[in-house]
Amino acid sequence: QHYKSITFIEILAMSLEERATTGSALRRIFKKYAIENEQGQLVIPSVVFVRDFLRWDVSDEAVSLVARVADLGNSGSITLDEFMAVERIMRMPDAHFRLAFRMCDKKGKGNITVEDYMGVMEATQAYKEVQFTKDCSWMKLHFGRNLQRHMRPDEFPQFIASVPREHIRQAFQSLIKDSTDGSIDAMAYCDTLAKLKGPSFTKYLRDNLLGIMTAQTTRISYSYFTALNALIHNIELVKQIFSNVVDKLEEKEITKDQFDQAAWRFSEAITPVQTTLLWRLLDHDNSGKIALKDFALLIPTMTVSKQTKAKEEESKPITASQQVAVQAYRFGMSSVGGAAGAATVYPIDLVKTRLQNQVTTIADEVLYKNSFDCFKKVLKFEGFRGLYRGILPQLCGVAPEKAIKMTTNDAVRQYFTDPKSGSIPFYGEVLAGGMGGCAQVMFTNPIEIVKIRLQIAGEVVSNNHVTAMQVAKELGFAGLYKGARACLLRDAPFSAIYFPTYAHLKKGFADRETGVTSFPKILLSATLAGVPSASLVTPADVIKTRLQVKPKEGVKPYTGLISCAKRLYREEGMAVFWKGAPARMFRSSPQFGVTLGVYEMLQRWFPYGPAKHIEPPKAQKIGTYIPYGANPDHIGGYRNTERTFANLEQKLGLWFPRSGKIVSTEISKSGDFKIVMTEGRG
Repeated sequence: QHYKSITFIEILAMSLEERATTGSALRRIFKKYAIENEQGQLVIPSVVFVRDFLRWDVSDEAVSLVARVADLGNSGSITLDEFMAVERIMRMPDAHFRLAFRMCDKKGKGNITVEDYMGVMEATQAYKEVQFTKDCSWMKLHFGRNLQRHMRPDEFPQFIASVPREHIRQAFQSLIKDSTDGSIDAMAYCDTLAKLKGPSFTKYLRDNLLGIMTAQTTRISYSYFTALNALIHNIELVKQIFSNVVDKLEEKEITKDQFDQAAWRFSEAITPVQTTLLWRLLDHDNSGKIALKDFALLIPTMTVSKQTKAKEEESKPITASQQVAVQAYRFGMSSVGGAAGAATVYPIDLVKTRLQNQVTTIADEVLYKNSFDCFKKVLKFEGFRGLYRGILPQLCGVAPEKAIKMTTNDAVRQYFTDPKSGSIPFYGEVLAGGMGGCAQVMFTNPIEIVKIRLQIAGEVVSNNHVTAMQVAKELGFAGLYKGARACLLRDAPFSAIYFPTYAHLKKGFADRETGVTSFPKILLSATLAGVPSASLVTPADVIKTRLQVKPKEGVKPYTGLISCAKRLYREEGMAVFWKGAPARMFRSSPQFGVTLGVYEMLQRWFPYGPAKHIEPPKAQKIGTYIPYGANPDHIGGYRNTERTFANLEQKLGLWFPRSGKIVSTEISKSGDFKIVMTEGRG
């Protein structure tokens, strides 16, 4: 089998269930674009297939060439079988080689001649800008001394992948005809690379390359000429090496020496000359270091990602009224997240409170043996509603509590964050979390003391129903802040431990390519971070509970933080300080998991202007080709349309003049789309 078709084994390798599902959907999509020909058969005209379905913006001259990837009979239209065959090819990792061979195999013979290949190459923009000589020694190595040899499909990938390098060599050769030292002018160097690399030559390179190179020298040797070409060609590989070094060293920026050592171990394709050029291009402040985000300047994009647009919007100054709206937006998001988290784990919190309030010195007063025993007895004697006794003040107060904690943490983190590298020192993370915990106490303490009194009230058999308002009136304003120092001693260390742990876990679980952390992994990160945070501050929580609970008859009340700690140790031993620790971990960990999970997902689902949650959606990456086609009808293998075309243009040099008739699409949340018409380059 050659590249015109797919082998039987490759078809079997695909998921049968997936093929069945996408097969019927592809037939519906085919009918959407198809018309009936003279024989009564449904076909898609070539121009419709290329422009409307594939959305490849090429000139009228190139449409027929591109259509050859499907139109094997050169009929000017594509049948259903041909449409399905291209979809299967698009699933393959070497799809760009297969499609390039189909373009060149004009007669469908299963092999190509030098004329077949040149017929395609002469239509490219690179050839129109800088001519390529077929009657050269390099081409004769592939097609024979008389250029009469027919090339098989298994040989074709190696040949076409090498063509751009030979084109570069020929271009340099033509520029040094009058040179005595084998070098060329820097301006000619930049102009020639821009013509040959086309879509790979980013706007940043067009605007800055000449200035960067002439700062060092006005003459460019062949070594530097080919080095920059190789750097642009291998930029994704260079980025991957860089990313591995950054992950290993856990640093945002690295030096040239650090990169050189990794590149030498990773691939011999990256030379010291290429890394020298890389640092010249990206080390803007001459610090000797560059960051991963700088690579976006060298990697072309076919579509502006939502994240890029969001960052552009974020860079605009916001007004005072917008700032108020942003804070209100975040307050609302954190309120919903906090309420969801509190409601989810409230029964566990009630069990924890009752265990911590249980005095173990008097055997007759030991109501609960453990957490599970407590849960069963509450459910048995107080019913399901008993598990949620006191939840109303908790839900009312959790909104400002979570809002002020998260807002303070975010604000302090932003203060300590390096604006260039985006890194934050560890002490800054700890301080930000601690200050968030301190700020919340003004709301937390009144909520906690009312909640605890209501939770304990269920232990006393009475016909009187105790309400939150009754508890608040009985305590008075000063009483609402009883145990505030113990509350501060608990909440500040908790947040100082929790937020840095969560941030690092979330980063570790994020997708390496997109930077996105999925909802299940956010939930897992937030939950795991709560385990050490909740357990380590349990002693302070026990002291706070004893200070805030209403003492029973005959039991001497606790008077102060230090006094309470001493008395607990003297009467009940060291074990008392870890009472309810398991229940606290089971309560705090999932509570914060749900709270932060809901908070972050709400920002993704309901973004708001300056406060938009900037995290790239799945399959969209900054500085890389988005691997899904711009057409919502691109399903199955056709999802790889843009990535495949990117490889054809960047890797194989098959970029054709643009028509300017189709440049991009805008897709709404409902799935509707419209074509954006702009002026083309061709």
